[in-house]
Amino acid sequence: MPTHSRSSHPRPDSARAAAAAEDRIACDLFCAVVDNFGDIGVCWRLARQLAAEHGWQVRLIVDDLHSFQRLCRAIDVNLARQTVEGIAIEHWREPAHAGDTLEVADIVIEAFACELPPAYIAAMARRERAPVWINLEYLSGEDWVADFHLRPSPHPRYPLLKTFFFPGLGKGTGGVLKERGLDAARHAFEASPQARDAWWRHATGGPPPDSGATVVSLFAYENPAVDALLEQWRDQAEQTILLVPEGRISRAVARFFGLPSFAAGARAERGSLRAHALAFTEQPAYDALLWASHVNFVRGEDSFVRAQWAQRPFVWQIYPQADNVHLQKLDAALAHYAVKLPAAERAAMERFWHAWNGGRQPDWSDYWRHRAAFQARAAAWAEELILVGDLAGNLAKFSKTQLK
Repeated sequence: MPTHSRSSHPRPDSARAAAAAEDRIACDLFCAVVDNFGDIGVCWRLARQLAAEHGWQVRLIVDDLHSFQRLCRAIDVNLARQTVEGIAIEHWREPAHAGDTLEVADIVIEAFACELPPAYIAAMARRERAPVWINLEYLSGEDWVADFHLRPSPHPRYPLLKTFFFPGLGKGTGGVLKERGLDAARHAFEASPQARDAWWRHATGGPPPDSGATVVSLFAYENPAVDALLEQWRDQAEQTILLVPEGRISRAVARFFGLPSFAAGARAERGSLRAHALAFTEQPAYDALLWASHVNFVRGEDSFVRAQWAQRPFVWQIYPQADNVHLQKLDAALAHYAVKLPAAERAAMERFWHAWNGGRQPDWSDYWRHRAAFQARAAAWAEELILVGDLAGNLAKFSKTQLK
């Protein structure tokens, strides 16, 4: 099996360790950032997991280092090449740019149909043994995904074969990303009052709220439905603690409280609603926010997946598309996630998710009166989802079969 080394990777001193490093599977992962953080969020998780859990030698080639830096502060936006957490990072400066040194890896992952540079594809065809070429698609719960997962596509000019790899929520798909130690980390956080207290003081500057309060995390795109939801939390008898990472919804929250902005560290209160603005966190810290909350509003793909592993009720805001195509994907996800709920609870979840995604007025009391059923379903769903397999593990297993 042909492999290659990366000069930007740290090399151990011993010859034996160096030889072992040379035998590692080399992977190039190309990522074009379209939706601020969703694309690079998935790619960065995948790169770290392939390196840490499967021993791959990964080079991540990405076109937007500024968005990347928001998720990983160690990224230097001024460097064309750098190594972070054992991953070689290269700035993809333009669509035709194939890297400062044209090296083709054993595994080439084209994330979300970002289109590889023509020079790189030509180099793939010249390689003594063609690499395993994977087109990593967006996550969907739609039924057709299983039919297209692992479907090959010959290149029209070169003797190269590209395989479509579909993340998914059902059997026969690639699954979703999950690190091996994630459940243990969640259990440790939940079992430690000291860890939870430390998290709250770091995130909000104060101790955890009283046990009677409902803690809500709000990570969302702009949404006209948010004002009605904030009003309901303000007017209800039960206290709601709202945790808002800085982002696209912050302006609407600021407007509701009559503030010029709602930046990290800000705090506001109206009626039964108390809100804290949180700093935009790096990926590893986002999970703790989900664990600290009773219900999580999430958006896009990466936070959607993390919310499922958090085993808390959640509300998904799917990335909007023309002609409301995204609502078909929303219904497909609900078909997997809510199918085992009793009829009344399932209908309430569907109403609320659709209201949140359609800009209509969501009915919080109608949704949250089913919180016990939603919590039980969240835990059961996580057990079902892991049976589909972890995306990185499924991808690594498939790739190895193609390299034999």
